[in-house]
Amino acid sequence: MKMMKKSKWRITGDDLVARSVLLPTVILTMVFVYAFIAYTILISFTGSKMLPNFNWVGIQNYVKLFKLGNWHIALRNMLVFSILYIGICTMLGLFLAILIDLNRMGEKIFRPIFLYPMAISFIVTGTAWKWFLDPGIGLERIMHLWGFEAFKFDWIKNSDFAIYTVVIAAVWQVTGYVMTMFLAGLRAVDDATVESAVVEGASGFQLYFKVIIPQLRSSFLSVIVILGHMAIKSYDLVVALTSGGPGRSSELPSTFMYSYTFTRNQMGIGASSAVFMLFIIGIIITPYIRAQMKGE
Repeated sequence: MKMMKKSKWRITGDDLVARSVLLPTVILTMVFVYAFIAYTILISFTGSKMLPNFNWVGIQNYVKLFKLGNWHIALRNMLVFSILYIGICTMLGLFLAILIDLNRMGEKIFRPIFLYPMAISFIVTGTAWKWFLDPGIGLERIMHLWGFEAFKFDWIKNSDFAIYTVVIAAVWQVTGYVMTMFLAGLRAVDDATVESAVVEGASGFQLYFKVIIPQLRSSFLSVIVILGHMAIKSYDLVVALTSGGPGRSSELPSTFMYSYTFTRNQMGIGASSAVFMLFIIGIIITPYIRAQMKGE
């Protein structure tokens, strides 16, 4: 007798148990993520001020948003922060991953050390770096006490360099996490390809830059998507470290959104800035989603 082919639509007892376990999470996600996203988009088209209202104003909030000088400052800072943050974390993370991959005996010691900062909240990181970079009590003060009176490092108080202190703190915290992602990619590289390159006389430099690193495309994509998402929504680190200052020199779209929504009572403009941030994040994650759908 021919065995009956199992229908892919048939629901078994195990399927019901799994779906019942996941159902609360799905409901909570739909309500507290997607429903609130839809609500924010709706508010961005209304004349909401201190409290939400449904007086439809069309794209008026978006027009006002892009006429604000503070918004242009926030966008410029986001561009600077994102480029440096993603670029430096990617290069340092890959470099550390290669070093640990070359010397696997020290992996158990150095990997937890580099990964430890990621276990700290961004509020704690911002507060610690604020103390360290403060000219009155931090690095500059210590160097003066050691006799280096000419040493000066007041970036956190300088409106031209404050955004770079945010980059320094963010890179310090996230580089170890990036390292682990690249380390996982290095361990997944095809050994046969590497052995063939060694047999053909490839040097260590050629081995990594012509054979191994090109095979880390998925790791690079994951790193860029994750860091890009984190760069756009960075809020707590900036608030703890610089509070967006001096003035508004280190303000990012996330701090702008909070300020206009809850401090300046311009909820419609704040919502429109949040929607724009969501749009940018959507652009960033689209290549990743397409790669996942293709099974790459």
